[in-house]
Amino acid sequence: MLTTDNYKKHTSKNPVQRWLLKNFERILTKQVKKLRIDSVLDAGCGEGFTLECLRKRKIARKYEGIDFFKTAIDIGKKIHPRINLKQASIYEMPYKNGSFDVVLCTEVLEHLKKPKEALKEIFRVSRRYVILSVPNEPIFIGSNFLRGKNWSRLGNDIEHINHWTFFGFESFVKKNTGFKIKVLKRKYPFPWTMLF
Repeated sequence: MLTTDNYKKHTSKNPVQRWLLKNFERILTKQVKKLRIDSVLDAGCGEGFTLECLRKRKIARKYEGIDFFKTAIDIGKKIHPRINLKQASIYEMPYKNGSFDVVLCTEVLEHLKKPKEALKEIFRVSRRYVILSVPNEPIFIGSNFLRGKNWSRLGNDIEHINHWTFFGFESFVKKNTGFKIKVLKRKYPFPWTMLF
């Protein structure tokens, strides 16, 4: 079976990697559960691991995900058949304005050449809430380097073209949504920044 880096990350046997992801999921699901929602879209869902985590906890009734990469969607449909996954661009999502109570976008914006345009589209399809997360820099790069990952790039993942500190990311979001927003919560599951 073809795999992706995201699939490898979520199926890793490395105990540190597994702990980091479980901590991220724990914090995310705890906060989303408080919102009392019916529908959730994961923009840049990969294989749907985050949506499956929410579905198992019965957080909502409708779970959808989009991803640009067909390989990720094909894998996701096989391993998470109860989630509606489709191939689509984060820059032009196939949904009307305000289609979902919550739109998630976790670990995606750091990969995009046009994160401002993606952010506007994320907010467009959200009815009530948006949850965003990115690597918390320089902590993310430093932790990669210290554990021997990406040494030749001083800890930076080759796919990461945007880097934000936690203050920088919040400022970026507030300036570039096209909407007046209020950050309800800030969480920092090591080594990420998460905004609600």
